[in-house]
Amino acid sequence: MPRRRPHLTFGTVISHLGVIIAVSAVLGVLAAGLVIPLVGAVGYGTNATARSMQNLPEELKAAPLAQRTRVLDRDGNPIATFYDENRVNVPLRKVAPIMKRAIIAIEDYRFYEHGALDVKGTLRAFVNNQTSGGGTQGGSSITQQMAKMTQLTQARTEEERKAATENTYQRKIQELRHAIAFEQNYSKDWILERYLNLAYFGDGAYGVQAAARHYFSVNANQLNTVQAATLAGLVKNPVGFDPTRFKDRAIARRNVVLNRMADLNVIAPETAERAGKMALGLKVSKRRNGCVGTDAAFFCDYVRRYLLADPALGKTVADRAQLINSGGLTIKTTVDLDYQRAADRAVKNTVGKKDEAIGALAMVQPGTGDVLATAQSRPMGRDRKAGETYLNYVVDSKYGDSGGFQAGSTFKIFVLAAALEQGLPTSTSFVSPVEMDIPSNTFPDCEGNYASSEVHTWHNSTTEGKPRFDMIKGTRLSVNTYFAQLERKTGLCEPYALAKAMGVDLTNPGSERVPTFTLGVASVSPLEMAEAYATVAARGKHCEARPVTAILNSDGKVFKDYRKDCRQVMKESSADNINMILEGLMTGDGFGAGLALDKPSAGKTGTINSNMAVWFNGYTPTLATAAMVAGANSSGQPVTLNGKTVGGTTIGEAFGSTVAGPMWAEAMRAIQDQLPYEDFTPPSSSDSGQIELDIPDVTGMSTRRAAQQLASQGFYVSIGDRQPSSEREGTVAETSPSAGESAPRGSTVYLYPSSG
Repeated sequence: MPRRRPHLTFGTVISHLGVIIAVSAVLGVLAAGLVIPLVGAVGYGTNATARSMQNLPEELKAAPLAQRTRVLDRDGNPIATFYDENRVNVPLRKVAPIMKRAIIAIEDYRFYEHGALDVKGTLRAFVNNQTSGGGTQGGSSITQQMAKMTQLTQARTEEERKAATENTYQRKIQELRHAIAFEQNYSKDWILERYLNLAYFGDGAYGVQAAARHYFSVNANQLNTVQAATLAGLVKNPVGFDPTRFKDRAIARRNVVLNRMADLNVIAPETAERAGKMALGLKVSKRRNGCVGTDAAFFCDYVRRYLLADPALGKTVADRAQLINSGGLTIKTTVDLDYQRAADRAVKNTVGKKDEAIGALAMVQPGTGDVLATAQSRPMGRDRKAGETYLNYVVDSKYGDSGGFQAGSTFKIFVLAAALEQGLPTSTSFVSPVEMDIPSNTFPDCEGNYASSEVHTWHNSTTEGKPRFDMIKGTRLSVNTYFAQLERKTGLCEPYALAKAMGVDLTNPGSERVPTFTLGVASVSPLEMAEAYATVAARGKHCEARPVTAILNSDGKVFKDYRKDCRQVMKESSADNINMILEGLMTGDGFGAGLALDKPSAGKTGTINSNMAVWFNGYTPTLATAAMVAGANSSGQPVTLNGKTVGGTTIGEAFGSTVAGPMWAEAMRAIQDQLPYEDFTPPSSSDSGQIELDIPDVTGMSTRRAAQQLASQGFYVSIGDRQPSSEREGTVAETSPSAGESAPRGSTVYLYPSSG
């Protein structure tokens, strides 16, 4: 509502003179209930009072009120709220007329007739206080109360909060000075509206809308006489009259309000009498604060951390937290509660919350990156003995708490993708015995061969003798010795870069970009693997995992859009071949044959050393789901799954197809009727071009750092001769191809150091 322009009239001057006289009375110019003559009041009381008031700020700026933030699912249903104060601001027109009349009747019945101070009320309160030995309480107008609430709400330190509530004459004068400024600059309706939105109504409800929803499950514009009187009565003492704790006190206070409304002819006496005999009629709606106990607790936790990491929401994490907790935002998320319930049931039915294991599952939509569900076996809470935890195991360490889990043979698709990108046909074959000793330094890295000369022994659990495997059979049977030889042919650089490009947050090449990379020695989260497999399902188009689509401000206008972030990271033909190979795992005698859906699907198993974690990453063209079961003690430390009782069943030897696979299948089958029937695109050789990447600008970097950056994108690096340059000696003078040009992944970029 627009501010009123202050102006002085004869009436205003007289009104302010009355205020000063009244303030003088509050300060003790009244004695024994008798008014000191006006000359004395003006000569001493008004002068002293005026000087005190002139030393105070003329105006208290009314900052926006803190409001709760709502988190919605993809269909617009609320799933969580975040708040420092549970408040939803409403304009005065959306407050029931009976509510406005009730609050005015009990708090300040002449509100629309007087200025900042009700002189009659103040004098009456003063006499009553003197008679009863009281202090300065009572008699405050709605405007004065609103000024006090504003100062308290906007206090940022304990000292400021104490100053806003201390029972002193100085605080009372300051409150009055602010009230006068509000009356000069704003309309009565604006003041009443702010008062109703500021007031605390008890039991965590701030403002009339939150109170109406909390106590009666109605909106503020739907309040009836009994409900309005109940709420109006709470403002005086919201704790002492709390109807959820002190029913009889609340009824008695409500009836005081009803009788006052009848005395003022706001309602008829018979209405007050009839209403006073009625029950409170509470229908309490508890509003949770935060993620605990919500329908998607760990998805909610992921959303909050995702937003806290977004600089667009504030310069610091503290700034972002304040906006989330008090900005009245509406956060539109990607979670689908049908998918979430399916994921939760599957995980719960597979792994008990107190088992020596962790079950985790993530669902991602190919082509958008939308995260549709995340679930884990240990529920959110602080009771560790009951299996509860606040650690989010489903998402990666950027937004969660887990260091991740080794992913086993699910990493083989990155070597498979690199081989196809390099033009190797699916008929590429190797003799792949049960055991092979391969020197590590025979694996090409981004800057030459891998440095270590260690000889690693590769083992298979799925073959006998010395059979020959091609890409199709080697992948479907997950033959380690086949993939060791395929990775030696592709080199380590491109599979590692492809994994990063597909959504796996690899950060330590020294321990991750190693010959055993294809065995999944890097630690990852289920969400990362769902994102990576969604890339293959989308025919090579990677979309960043996205839990939020938009944020609206408190006025319902778009504050920020989170658009999908997608780019083609591999050829469609490469992805089509991977889909063809992995679809075969779900049919015939493949490991996933018993897990198939009524829609075309594909998948890959994974098991790590000592069977400490098992995986099944499966997908349709429209949904990718990564399921993992990892052995873990009560502190989350890894242990083997072998011999453990998980979900009521004792595991002899754990495998991806027998432990994680059934959990995947249960979740997917529960929602498969909602998935469109869509087939994978058959492989074609027509897509013969290579995916080209922009060469980053590494000029001025050390050759080592430049090589690392180029290698992270899948380029091989070669160091050329030094050449004169303005760059510091030894740093990169230029590259070939040059920065900004494009080159295929797996091609060589030449670095030319500066000679100074």
